[in-house]
This record gives sequence, structure tokens and C-alpha cells, in this order.
Amino acid sequence: MNETAKRARAAIDLAAVRSNVRALRDRAPGAELMAVVKSDGYGHGAVRCGRAAREAGARWLGTALPEEAFALREAGDSGRLMCWLWTPGGPWGRAIEQDIDVSASGMWALREVVEAARRCGRRARVHLKADTGLGRNGCPPADWAELTAAARAAEAEGALTVAGVWSHFACADEPGHPSIAAQLTEFHRALAVAEAAGLRPEVRHIANTPALLTLPEAHFDLVRSGIGLYGVSPSPEVGVPEDFGLRPVMTLEASLASVKRVPGGHGVSYGHHYTTPGETTLALVPLGYADGIPRHASGTGPVLVAGKRRTVAGRIAMDQFVVDLGGDEAAVGETAVLFGPGDRGEPSAEDWARAAGTIGYEIVTRIGKRVPRVYVDSEVPAQAGGRGEGDAALTGGVA
Repeated sequence: MNETAKRARAAIDLAAVRSNVRALRDRAPGAELMAVVKSDGYGHGAVRCGRAAREAGARWLGTALPEEAFALREAGDSGRLMCWLWTPGGPWGRAIEQDIDVSASGMWALREVVEAARRCGRRARVHLKADTGLGRNGCPPADWAELTAAARAAEAEGALTVAGVWSHFACADEPGHPSIAAQLTEFHRALAVAEAAGLRPEVRHIANTPALLTLPEAHFDLVRSGIGLYGVSPSPEVGVPEDFGLRPVMTLEASLASVKRVPGGHGVSYGHHYTTPGETTLALVPLGYADGIPRHASGTGPVLVAGKRRTVAGRIAMDQFVVDLGGDEAAVGETAVLFGPGDRGEPSAEDWARAAGTIGYEIVTRIGKRVPRVYVDSEVPAQAGGRGEGDAALTGGVA
């Protein structure tokens, strides 16, 4: 463990990634699985998590930005890979040359793809995105016939192959929301228009993690799992990870930087929003909002210290926060666990999300680069005289 990791670390369990992929594939046995590794694998590490997902049977990887896809290629990934968030003048040609599937939501994007393909002398693989009701990216219904007809003409020319037709749900994390059925109806309509234009896409896909878990009628040929890959539930309404055989991948912990006795009436952290009710022990956790710990969780964020769940005392600062241990003791250097799978009674990322008034996605994704990722793998056999069965073996150390 390097010096930085002695302060704080995010342990990433690659065995949990593989287990989650297997559990997700079991939920959608008739579809291929795309493991979404955008935003550096939701803060977990795109390369290492993507590799583990491939090992467990994820045929596709997905990113938002082309630069994220290029990084995977540079790291040696050679499988099916899609990126979908493009702006005018983007690196279409580089993506085509690196065998990366791209997305087009309008005529401007289709024109740029075709021009890039002509320059490269290679067919682009394009997924046409329909806006079925999310209102973000995606071609609106009024323009869909034009886009699909133009894509078919470009396909006939040899500039591209329409590899997919796709969309994205707005409210799949709210089971029973009326928009879900409405979007499925609109997606079927979009598919019919594409078929009438002569398109025969390899994959049709609309299901994100919550739809994968709860809407088998939305699985089609490919399902895209982001947050589920990392063992975090898309929403409390959908269920908890254990309901679907998922295990949280990230454990965030730090070494206590200070432990001291203080008298009652002692102010704690900026603004003295917390004052000790009596003589007590304060422990200092060297993580703060510069590391991605949400300041909105000041006074409410949960943390496991000295075998018990505690609550952040006072404001979370840029680099540190305080926990009041009451009558308990702890030692400098002892581990504080902010969140993890719960094996030691520690909080979950969802617990922090509730404390901060946000979602679990944001909690894991916002953990910053000052916190090294330490990759562990409980499926790696222990070495003789080394770790015992069931313990996590290091696989590549700190990143």
C-alpha cells in the first residue's frame, strides 16, 4: 500500500463485479449485456472493471464520451464497444478506425459520421437513438423517418452499418410510472419505422439497470447495466442490491488522523454547528468534500468507527471531518469505514445518498482522484502462507 493509500482508499472488489455481471445476465438471459463503464467506471476504474465484466460474459462495454472509449482501446480492450455522447466536430474518424460503435441522434451527426467514414475508407457502425420520451439526446418522432431513411441510404452506399436502434427510459427506477409503458410503445413505433426504411439492426436496446431488473418486456437484444454492475441499486423503489443478488463493489475507508479527549461545550468544525454535549472523544477522518464526500451530509453522514456506526459531527470540510465517539475509544491509524457491502456493519452508499439528499450513483461516482483505488479479488486463490480462504487478494495494487 502506498503512502496515499494509508490515508484513505477505495477498495474495488473485482470478484463482486464478475458476480454482479453473472447475476444481471441471469435476469436477462435472452439478451446480450453491455457493461457501462463511463465516468471511469462510475468512479470504480473503467479499465479494471471493464476487464472483469468481460471475464464474466459482458460482450459489450459502453461509455458516454469517445475519449473514454479510446482509453479502453489503449488499455487493450478489443471487444464490442459503444460510445454515445457526441458533439459537432467530434473524433468520428478515430472511433471508426478503432472499431468503436457510435451513436447518431440527428441528421448533423449522421452527416459527420458518413463524411468520416468516407475519409477513413471504412464502414462506421452506428446506433440510431430515438427520443421516446426522455427529452434529452435522441431523435424526436417527427424527424425519425428522415433519419432512418438517410441512414439506410448511407448503408446502401457502404459508408456505415446501422448496428443498433436504441433509446433510454426516463422513469424505469419508479416501477409503475405511466411513462414507462408510453416509452415502450413509442420505441416499438420507432423500430417499425426503421424496419419500413429497410434497416435490420443487429441489436435493439432501451433497458438500463432498473429496466433490466424489473421489465423483461424491455430487454430486446441488448441490456445496458451501469449502476447495477457496481452493486448499487438504481433506487430504493426498485429494491436493495441483495434483492437481485448484487454486491457493492466499492468500500471507502480512511485511517483516523487524530483521536483526542475534549470537554463538554467544545465546538467542532467550521461554524460550530456541533458542540460536544459533555466530555467526549473526537476522531478525525481525513476525507472531505475535495475527495467527493458530500458537504450536504454534514451532521448526518454515517461512518463505522471503533465497531459502531457514528454520525459526522459538524460540517464536513475540504479535507476532513470529525466523529464524536462518546464514551468509546479508538486509536490513531484505526480504520473508519464510510461505506461498503455491509459485512462489518458499515453503512452503504445508499445510506450516504439519503444523508446527502442525492442518489447512490453520485456518491460512488464523485469519489475523487485523491483517493487511490486498491483492487482486490476474493476469487484469486490465496498463496501458501498468505491470505486465508474468503479474504481478498490484491490484484495489481493501487491505481
